[in-house]
Amino acid sequence: MNHARQTHDDDPALPPPIPRWVRLDHAETIEDMAFLSGAALNHLHLVMRGADLPAALLRQRLALRAAEACVTFAGRPERAADLRDALYLTRPGDLPGPAGETYLCWRRAVDRPVSAAMLGRALPDVAPARIAGWLAAGQGAPVTQPVTRAASVLEQVLTESPRAEVAALILADAVLAQALGWDHLVPLLAVGARRGDLRRGGADLRLACHRAVAGSAMAAVRLAGDLTRRAARLNAVAPKLRARGAGQAVQMLLTRDAVSPAALPLPDRAARRLCDRLLALKAVRELTGRETFRLYGL
Repeated sequence: MNHARQTHDDDPALPPPIPRWVRLDHAETIEDMAFLSGAALNHLHLVMRGADLPAALLRQRLALRAAEACVTFAGRPERAADLRDALYLTRPGDLPGPAGETYLCWRRAVDRPVSAAMLGRALPDVAPARIAGWLAAGQGAPVTQPVTRAASVLEQVLTESPRAEVAALILADAVLAQALGWDHLVPLLAVGARRGDLRRGGADLRLACHRAVAGSAMAAVRLAGDLTRRAARLNAVAPKLRARGAGQAVQMLLTRDAVSPAALPLPDRAARRLCDRLLALKAVRELTGRETFRLYGL
């Protein structure tokens, strides 16, 4: 039996692959890197317009990666699995801890369209006037240079508040999204940045931001292809599900990074049976590797 990997040519609904010439190891100057970051962003822009892409889920997966990067920058040991537990398994009223708070900031940042109100919700400890001032820092760069505008915001925030790395990266990605005409923030800078990049300035920081955006945009395109395939599989098996509330459960799985059975709109036993059924149909994955307190997602 032929198990060849499905390609875009086999299924036109899949996002097109990144052109082979978009390679970071070919960039030697800031002009080269700016060209590659622009090419990668343009390709990601086209991919995100795909009708079959679960865009909200893509943003949430990237938010998880961004939070994990920020937690690592802070020298903390938590990784993606710990962040998921902090967000999805914490009881109402319990505190998610510092790492969980970082993840919560990123989740809030991607869940709603970019606006001052959204940024205030994502960064509740930052005064609205300060957010507005930092956002204005990127307006001096030409509108045709989105990464340069984002780098300006990143540098301004970290110059004034060197420890405000989460806020700096969220605001920089917000400015990048606005400059590109995207409705929602798509975490790219935090996903692609290195710890030392946040201590750079001027041309060195702009170069680092171009490199970070180019690399993370290419990774986002690959992730988009994977999620599109997984979403198609879940949609294909959805008609086989007979449980009341199964349709709403499918929509939750298509839009959320992870779902616990307790969060599904079914009685506890029925929710667990539905998750087991989807797992058997290879329509979802169990994300924790545990026998209890399990989480499911595409």
